[in-house]
Amino acid sequence: MRGWLREAAGGLPRQFWFLWTGTLVNRLGAFVVLFLSIYLTSDRHFTQSQAGIVLGLYGVGGAIGTMTGGVLADRWGRRPTMLIAQSGAAALMLTLGFAHTYAQIAVVTLLLGLFAEGVRPAFSAMMVDVVPEHDRVRAYSLNYWAINLGFALAAVAAGLAAQVDYFLLFAVDAGTTGITAIITAVFLAETRPARTHTVATGIAAPGMGAALKDRVFLVYLLLSLASVLVILQHASTLPIAMLADGFSAATYGLVIAVNGVLIVLGQLFVPKLIVGRDSARVLALAGLIIGAGFGLVAFAESAWMYAVTVIIWTLGEMLQSPSNAATVAALSPPALRGRYQGLHSLTWSIGTALGPVLGGLVLQKAGDATLWLGCFALCALASAGQLLAGPARARRAEQQRRHEAVIAAEEELASPGGNGPRQRNRSGGASIGRLEASNTQMSNGGSPGRS
Repeated sequence: MRGWLREAAGGLPRQFWFLWTGTLVNRLGAFVVLFLSIYLTSDRHFTQSQAGIVLGLYGVGGAIGTMTGGVLADRWGRRPTMLIAQSGAAALMLTLGFAHTYAQIAVVTLLLGLFAEGVRPAFSAMMVDVVPEHDRVRAYSLNYWAINLGFALAAVAAGLAAQVDYFLLFAVDAGTTGITAIITAVFLAETRPARTHTVATGIAAPGMGAALKDRVFLVYLLLSLASVLVILQHASTLPIAMLADGFSAATYGLVIAVNGVLIVLGQLFVPKLIVGRDSARVLALAGLIIGAGFGLVAFAESAWMYAVTVIIWTLGEMLQSPSNAATVAALSPPALRGRYQGLHSLTWSIGTALGPVLGGLVLQKAGDATLWLGCFALCALASAGQLLAGPARARRAEQQRRHEAVIAAEEELASPGGNGPRQRNRSGGASIGRLEASNTQMSNGGSPGRS
């Protein structure tokens, strides 16, 4: 067990563990978005379509927040962006608990999405900054494990709290978000790279426009969006469907907690399964499993059957999450990490905006079977797309890896403790050439010594 723990969690940077702790604390109180649709329909007595629109507004705010947060993470830095977003989110969560009219709730939810999702690009960029490439799958799995440990406990606690007073959901969520902001202020150091570089693969200059010209990355985001639209049904149409079948909010909390429990028990074993495997195939398989899980909801009639569907799509989610994060990191140039992470987070914000609206409309107009079988069909199409787009992503990631190795060699030669600028001008080209050859040899399974 000690050997397995060292392999799963050993050797990661100290700053990563502060990020991990902040994630765990924040997710332990992540009540609001999870139970917002139930709160709006059962406590505020809004219609299913009205609840879907409010959740969609959260996604619209999140879309603005992730784009803004990504730019600010690259310009201002990761730490100040995180502090502003976390502090604003804590205040707005408490404000949402006091809002009563539909207009008030809609406006505050929009602003909450902006601040709550604005932290994601800076957080993700900081993690890429501090964790070496060969440790990223492990680090992302550990962070995802923390997210779901908190999620599992939060789902049960929120279900119980909702039976006492819905305001507790907003108060606890605001408190844990505030604690996360304190962790950021006290323990996290700025990690934004001092120098900016561009990728030699079609990206001409740092900026959001340059990121938006990366067709390989944009295709990947489009495929990811299809899975996001399906996964986010667990927090919008799934609770509504369960309530329509006669189940309580507490029962939904217990069923959805299976997701977090399964991830907590098994996520740390996932790196063993996927490290070294073709990421496109992993993502394609994960998408099919997710689609199968949600598709089977069409046939669920009891609480345990709903729980089985959660188990199935959770297995796909466990494979998909660290693979997604590692893929985005591999494709992100250092100067644009915040923007790339912002664009990736944008897919979740778009999914949050469109998923509840589309899911609610399909559920209301066409019924359960059409919604859940449609989820399976969408995931199957996305899986086929992952296989077709995989080779282009692999080539881009290899080019990015070589470019970063060249940059590292230049910085080492230019540093005061290195050979200095004069020797770099005389022999730097040969050193870089050897480094690129070594990197190519390693990517083909060889060793640096042979080159």
